[in-house]
Amino acid sequence: MGGSFNPAHDGHRSISLFAKKALGLSEIWWMVSPGNPLKADSKDMAPLAARMASAKARAKNTPIKATFIEQTMGTRYTKDTLRAIRLRYPRHDFVWLMGADNLKNFHAWRQWREIARQMPIAVITRPGYNSEAMTSPAMAWFARFVRPRSQSFFWTQWSTPALVILRFRPDPRSATAIRRTNPHWHKSYANSIVRDDVTHKILPDGRGRM
Repeated sequence: MGGSFNPAHDGHRSISLFAKKALGLSEIWWMVSPGNPLKADSKDMAPLAARMASAKARAKNTPIKATFIEQTMGTRYTKDTLRAIRLRYPRHDFVWLMGADNLKNFHAWRQWREIARQMPIAVITRPGYNSEAMTSPAMAWFARFVRPRSQSFFWTQWSTPALVILRFRPDPRSATAIRRTNPHWHKSYANSIVRDDVTHKILPDGRGRM
């Protein structure tokens, strides 16, 4: 599951554990983006180290792994990241997790159809976004590739493109709301030393030090 995680919160944790159970996953990777191309003009994006630290805190004592692997591999767009991950970990089976808010705008992602051809996609419903997601341009294209929820345990056998909708109980928590009430949240993670849970690399700080 990719995202800004600005910051990570218990809503991310809840939907990830739900998806793990629904799909029979061994673990979840939170790919903390070094910079979302669709949010390039964002004025409240916290440093990667703080976002990684918040992700690791929320993932503690779960099978969720926080990773800055996109920065390590030097990829910027999801299509390139997924291709690189599949090459790096050829013995792993991957499914891409995203919320309905992302499906709503998925057609704006670079070569989004190529993303869909690289691995199955599981979309987790989110309050306030489901209607627009289900009527989005991307969903119109995906219509013939939707798999029934009853088959979700067999996603490793699907040919791509393939998409399954996972209906999760309403959860109003959001990173936007957290930033609104606590715009300086990232200061509590200042000077954190962050180790990647997947690659085990340590994230250099803003001055290039380990």
